[in-house]
Amino acid sequence: MPQTAAPRPRVLSGIQPDFSLHLGNYLGALRNWARDQDRFENFFCIVDLHALTQHPDPERLRSLTLELAAMYMACGLDPNRCEIFVQSHVPAHTQLCWILETLTPMGWLERMTQFKARSQAQGSERINTGVFAYPVLQAADILLYDADVVPVGEDQRQHIELCRDLANRLNSQRGDVLKVPAALISQVGARVMGLDTPDEKMSKSLAVDRPGHAVLLLDPPDVVRRKVARATTDTEPAVHKPLGAGVANLLEIYAALHEISVDAALEAFEGKSYSILKGAVADAIVDALRPIQARYADLRGDEEGLRRVLAESAARVHLVADATLQRVQKAVGLR
Repeated sequence: MPQTAAPRPRVLSGIQPDFSLHLGNYLGALRNWARDQDRFENFFCIVDLHALTQHPDPERLRSLTLELAAMYMACGLDPNRCEIFVQSHVPAHTQLCWILETLTPMGWLERMTQFKARSQAQGSERINTGVFAYPVLQAADILLYDADVVPVGEDQRQHIELCRDLANRLNSQRGDVLKVPAALISQVGARVMGLDTPDEKMSKSLAVDRPGHAVLLLDPPDVVRRKVARATTDTEPAVHKPLGAGVANLLEIYAALHEISVDAALEAFEGKSYSILKGAVADAIVDALRPIQARYADLRGDEEGLRRVLAESAARVHLVADATLQRVQKAVGLR
């Protein structure tokens, strides 16, 4: 008898439509998602409900949602090989979230590192409850789809542990109801740091107020070159060991884009001026972004087609999400 192929592990990933994607998103995540889409059964979500915690302008949120969908596909995600959908188009996300909130002690959420940092910066009177409960909705996103693994950065590990704790709590009370996912902390993909502050990871939130912080995937070539030219380096006149954080970051970007080791990149530029390194890094970024931007323009120009892809995917994942929700509802007495 022919052997049946083992099912692929199911993966759930999501990005907020709160700002344009940057080079760190591409090298650290999207490029790897595209390469691995036949290795996993992939569910790629645009988590617009999470973006509401920042009180976005409604028209901007709608535009950024479509921008992110087009950028997913421009970076290589194929809607015929994976699911690309909008979180709010699947009502089960908020329905499961409420059930999970009734299981979540406040102390668990108060210990979340990101919440503590924001509440210290803004004060508890100014921070909205959506920020406080954010990890519970994130857990619902993951658990709805029986995800085996969730690819995240090290800074999100705590949120995945909360998700696992909630699944285990419900399972201990009501039987085997939810699949307990694992965090996939990828060792592949560059850790891209800010151009202006190379001791901080490149971040959409920082790029909002600091244009020189990040290269955006939609930046035209002249903007890319200007940002890289102004990137922080060292006080030394040329590339040499020991490397400062800014020079190391530029070498990391160059190596990732050329798919070589950082040591090989260092060998190519050792003893050369920073202007030569920056010129080569800018050229590599422009070359990498050119096909992505061209593909994006085609996709974004066909808004009807883009919305159709999102609607068709939402209809398919709706069946998976509803099956999980109904299982949970029955376990807690709502069915």
